[in-house]
Amino acid sequence: QITTLINHKDKPKRSDKTLQAIQRVGQAVNLAVGRFVTVGEAIANENHELKKEMSVACIEARRAGETIAQLTDVASLDHPESDSHITIFTDKTGVVKAARLLLSSVTKVLVLADRIVIKQIITSRNKVLATMEQLEKVSSFQEFVQIFSQFGNEMVEFAHLTGDRQNDLKDEKKKARMAASRAVLEKCTMMLLTASKTCLRHPDCESARINKDGVFHRMRLALEQVIEIVTDSRPNGENEMAPISIYSGIKEFKNKVEGLRENLYFLSKENLSTMLEVILEHTEDFTDSAYTSHEHREHILELSKQAKMELEQLVSVWMQAQNQKTKDLMEDLEVAILKTCQCMNELKREVHSAATSLAADLLKYHTDHMVLKALKITGVEGNLEAVAEYTCKLSEQKEQLVEMCRLLRHVSGTEPLEITCIHAEDTFQVTGPQIISAAETLALHPSSKIAKENLEVFCEAWESQLSDMSMLLREINDVFEGRRGEKRIYLSLPRPGKHNANLKALKPVKLDTEEQAKIAKLGLELHLLTSDVDSETEKWEDQENEIVQYGQGMSSMAYSMYLFTRGEGLLKTTQDLFHQAEIFATEGTKLASALHAFSDQVHDDDKPLLLLEAEKLISMCKQLQITAKASVQGKSATFTKVDACILKTRNVMTLLCQLLPLCCKLLRKNKAGNGCLKPAPPWREDRIRTGTNAHTPERRAETFGIKALENHVTNMTFLESK
Repeated sequence: QITTLINHKDKPKRSDKTLQAIQRVGQAVNLAVGRFVTVGEAIANENHELKKEMSVACIEARRAGETIAQLTDVASLDHPESDSHITIFTDKTGVVKAARLLLSSVTKVLVLADRIVIKQIITSRNKVLATMEQLEKVSSFQEFVQIFSQFGNEMVEFAHLTGDRQNDLKDEKKKARMAASRAVLEKCTMMLLTASKTCLRHPDCESARINKDGVFHRMRLALEQVIEIVTDSRPNGENEMAPISIYSGIKEFKNKVEGLRENLYFLSKENLSTMLEVILEHTEDFTDSAYTSHEHREHILELSKQAKMELEQLVSVWMQAQNQKTKDLMEDLEVAILKTCQCMNELKREVHSAATSLAADLLKYHTDHMVLKALKITGVEGNLEAVAEYTCKLSEQKEQLVEMCRLLRHVSGTEPLEITCIHAEDTFQVTGPQIISAAETLALHPSSKIAKENLEVFCEAWESQLSDMSMLLREINDVFEGRRGEKRIYLSLPRPGKHNANLKALKPVKLDTEEQAKIAKLGLELHLLTSDVDSETEKWEDQENEIVQYGQGMSSMAYSMYLFTRGEGLLKTTQDLFHQAEIFATEGTKLASALHAFSDQVHDDDKPLLLLEAEKLISMCKQLQITAKASVQGKSATFTKVDACILKTRNVMTLLCQLLPLCCKLLRKNKAGNGCLKPAPPWREDRIRTGTNAHTPERRAETFGIKALENHVTNMTFLESK
């Protein structure tokens, strides 16, 4: 909105519509600042150590917002008495200064609020650690029940705080590390419960103590990693050593080689040779592995030898080209570059094949979980000799799976997937010995129900990790085959290729400057409508209401489409825009379903109007979907399609501006007349079944299993009876 004001072009003739639009944008900025500052002031009142700094920043922001509103109060310019009134037309520098002050103060508020969030997470972690220390020392069931109930509540709070933080992280690598740490905490919470119970039941059992200590140690490491990610720090000031994979090494090496086309002097031959040596050293992880097939090993060794030869030839031609830039030498250099890159691609393909074929074979072989089943049976029988035999087999299986994870990391293709492989490797390394200690405890106490339950929990964690590996293998293959690239963290932007079968046949393009100018007016109208929708959703008391959430989501998507008309934002190409329009239309259809279900809860004369508007919404969304999916060719046809998508999105948003206040009014009437709506309306249940997208950051953040953790806490009373 600020950018719209700053970039506004002065024109001698100003229509009433232009003046009203400018005034509305200025008022929208001021209202948004007011809402923002209100939250900032509330945060300041709850956090006295930062109250002074936060209050100053909030005052500056409010003052800047009011200044912008005054300078854009241009609706009365046509009247003679307003000639002396200072406006954006007479003092544009004033708007620029106010905008700078506003952005500066808003940034201060955000930074201070972020410091508070970090402090909350650290405080929550400290509470969890303190309670864990108490849990380690308990000696009676009754005391354990009380402390674990407190621990469970603290873990739920920590889960919510870290889940929100995970969604806010922009760095995909940090996001993956946070997800891995939170997954460990989720699984270890249940393990801690059963391992502690087993220790209390069998206090003199050494294997039970080892089992419990392993869980506590792993939870402390996971808690520490969460704090490292949140505070962006390492213990003792250490620098994080990023794991180097063959994929990332080859990618960097090829970039350097191809860079020789532009600049023959930007790196030395020693640098290039060192990079290749590092890559070939990593291929030894494959050639030295007992699990790599003879055929793959031979191919990798051959390609490694060929890569050295190709680099030698490249360096020879490169050195000659530095001394004498003839046409023939430059052609020879191009051939050498192509041959070197081709060889590296073949090496990449070979190690990928070696890693993924091994993984597929191992996962298929271990799907029956025969060793785990045997451990459970022999443990209940108290057969220590048989348990020892099967623990040896489990150790062998663990070594195979750990090696599989190490090799998969080299070919994972993206940093988040690399981190997932490292997490999987750690899980197998730790869970294997824990299963063994749990099985030994059961074999020593074969009639113990709690020892049996404990072994079941650790076996389930192992089986769950194997299942996760199958999904990870599919993702790694998808990246290699180009079916998906780096993960995008935004709900409103779908992944290319997921929603449109014709995507590969279409060439994504951007709007040029002339096209942006043509569509600017339509884009601004869409922008103003998003402000109106946001204002309407703010009026709802229940911000968790289904209708509000759909409205907010659609407004966010429409705003992304507006930014596209300016050549900004996340939607980079026309294809991105068309995907966004499809998702927008789908959300609109879901909103219409929610409106139909909501209408069943109300009894009012306006109910027929609500149903009529809902039907209009369905019709508009269908039209938008048809337009977005239509195949077009040529620049002119593509721009016409863009224009149609924006226009139809604007029409839907206009209807949304009418629907939201109508629903809000009906909801208030029902509350006034009936006390409240009927409990558990079906339109909220529908959301749970159909409205959840497994690929959204919000969904991924819930993998901590908060509900499951809450169930553990509320069901703790059974321990006392046992």
